[in-house]
Order: sequence, then C-alpha cells, then structure tokens
Amino acid sequence: MIKIAHESPKSIFNEVQKYTDYDYALVHLFEEDKEYLKQFTEARDAGREIILDNSIFELEEAFDAVKFDKWVKKLKPTWYIVPDALEDATKTCDQMEDWNNKGLGYEGSGKIGVVQGKTYDEIVDCYNYMNKSANVDMIAISFDYSYYTASVPHSNKYVSWMLGRVKLLGDLFRDGVINIHKPHHLLGCGLPQEFSFYKNSDYDWIYSLDTSNPVVHGIKGITYGTDGLWSKERQKLHELINSDIEDTNLILNNIQKFKWLTNGN
Repeated sequence: MIKIAHESPKSIFNEVQKYTDYDYALVHLFEEDKEYLKQFTEARDAGREIILDNSIFELEEAFDAVKFDKWVKKLKPTWYIVPDALEDATKTCDQMEDWNNKGLGYEGSGKIGVVQGKTYDEIVDCYNYMNKSANVDMIAISFDYSYYTASVPHSNKYVSWMLGRVKLLGDLFRDGVINIHKPHHLLGCGLPQEFSFYKNSDYDWIYSLDTSNPVVHGIKGITYGTDGLWSKERQKLHELINSDIEDTNLILNNIQKFKWLTNGN
C-alpha cells in the first residue's frame, strides 16, 4: 500500500484529509499564510504524518536553505525534503552536502533527498550519492524529468512522463541501483493511472506519493475515467490555495478513483 497525500485549498483541507494517509506542506506558503501554517501545526499536533516540501515545483527553484531549516525546526514534520535543483545532479548533491556540513535540519524528522539529472547516468550518480553518502532517510523521484521524453518518446508528453518514470524505476531496480531497504517517495503526477503499474509490482520500497491531481481536476470540473486521464491541467494547486470550494463531490470522486488506481481499494 502506497501512502497518498493530496494538496488542497485551505477551505477543504480538513475534508480532503479524511481521505488521505498523510499531509504534504509547501514551505513557501508558511511565509505568507498564517492560516495555512496553522492547519499543518494542528495536523502535526493531532499526530498526522507530514512531509514538508521545499516548494521547488512551485517556485522553480528551491526555497532558501537557511529559511527552510527554520521552518523544519518550527514545524518538526515527520519528513522534510532537502532543497534540490531541477534536473541538476551536481548542484543537488552540492546543496545536500552543504546542508549536511552545516548540520541543518531537525533530528526528529526524516531527511528526504531528491534525485535529479538529465540523463540516466546522471540520475544514477545522484541516486547513489543520496543513498550511499548523504545519509538520507528517504529518496524521492520526480514525475517530469525531461529524460522521460527521451527514454519513452510519445506525442503526448504526459504519456512520456507516466511511462518514463515507470521505466526509470524498473531500470534502476534491474541495475541494482535501488536500495530496497530504504523508503522511496514519488513526487507529483502526470497521469493518475501511472500508479496502477506499481500495484502488483512488489515494489515494497515505494513508501509514499503526493499529488494535487485529483483535487485540481475536480475543481476544474474534470472527472477521472475508469482509466484515469489522458491530459493534465497545468494549474498548480498553490495558485488555488485560497479558493472557496462549496461542492466537493467531484473532487472526492477523483480522490477515490485515484486511490483505487494506486492501491486497488
């Protein structure tokens, strides 16, 4: 069973939380939104598992490491994702080394290292660094590497992203790169049916995933089919964080279908 989190607008945070396994926080919103921070503080105090993200997908560059460290120590999440650099394996490893050398982070929280790179070899090198040198507690793999469009070319880039990550995980496993004794997190989602590929794969090392996909599409009036979706709204959830959502039926329908695609229940 893969643990699932769906980011959502504040107005339906508590309702969506009933259908998810843990909560996923975007650190840059802590700086500007006290209500958002309060929701996660209350979730932590209630014993909810929380991953604190460095907001690189939203900002297109990682949150400042020193500021991020401040929020890690303040929230004390279950896990936190060390600031990385999109598709730059060298910079990502350098930033992790700097984080470790400065003794940043909270000892009571698990440290997540993100794998980055533009080629298979770069991804493998970055993975090996995170696994063998960086002393991380979990390893994360993103949904939208440009490598996917090269490894699985398709006229629909979302199909490339979907099958590209499936292939990458399979290749890393085949080549003995995956540390099956360490938990892994899948960052984001192109098409929701991707996760059905892992349902019967015996990939017990996939611990969790996060995506706002069923929520965003529900807000946009788009319902999942029995086979998922074949396109993707480009709207980022953090841009909808203040949306006042009155009818959650379509959102919850998508969440249930996503859960079925992923875990079969």
